[in-house]
Amino acid sequence: MPLRDHFHPPLDLYASWEEVHGAWPATLAYRLNSILPPRYRSGVKVHLGNVVEVDVAAFERDEGDSRSHETMQGNGATWAAEAPTLLLETEELSPAEYEVRVYDSARAQRLVAAIELVSPSNKDRQQSRKAFVDKCHAMLQQEVCVAIVDIVTNYTSNLYAELAARLGAKPPAIADSSIYAVACRTRPGSRGIRIESWEKRLSLGAPLPTLPLQLSESLQVPVELEATYEDTCHGLRIP
Repeated sequence: MPLRDHFHPPLDLYASWEEVHGAWPATLAYRLNSILPPRYRSGVKVHLGNVVEVDVAAFERDEGDSRSHETMQGNGATWAAEAPTLLLETEELSPAEYEVRVYDSARAQRLVAAIELVSPSNKDRQQSRKAFVDKCHAMLQQEVCVAIVDIVTNYTSNLYAELAARLGAKPPAIADSSIYAVACRTRPGSRGIRIESWEKRLSLGAPLPTLPLQLSESLQVPVELEATYEDTCHGLRIP
């Protein structure tokens, strides 16, 4: 089924984009939890403030299944990701950023991946775009796999291109696209740090891709954007 334009008539007169952005992350999290090994779990974070943030995160727990998985099951079939594109190879991710985090030791869990669903307020102002890029940059510094899904059609900024510029990389192949989906991971490289990406240009009226989410060096799981998007639209009765 095709990607709809939730930000312009006639669809935005029938259903608001907030409905999809509110429900899609939960659908993604449910789908991921159905295929993740027991040591991992996925959850949803929604922050409604001056800048709307919606993301799906994958966490690794100390206990549980410790086996390595090269591929996972997607829609009942064995799945393997295509080869990634080299976004950047460098000695370090700069500029450096520092932060302090406080954890509850009784609920220790390590963030390994995040899916960021872009909202209009992430793209509308320079300050908002910078905050989004800062967040993604910080997660990559911590070796968290970051996926960005942008279906916002009423603003043209490409946050992935801005993230690539922040990292010091060349403009990516999809830098001219206002809607896109991408997954980025950090790996050891010959120069110190290697950032690889899976870049997908999105088009209205076309199916959404499946992205790989890297949980460890040997474990990837599929993020089934098309199936979860269709489940969301169907559940909300969005035609």
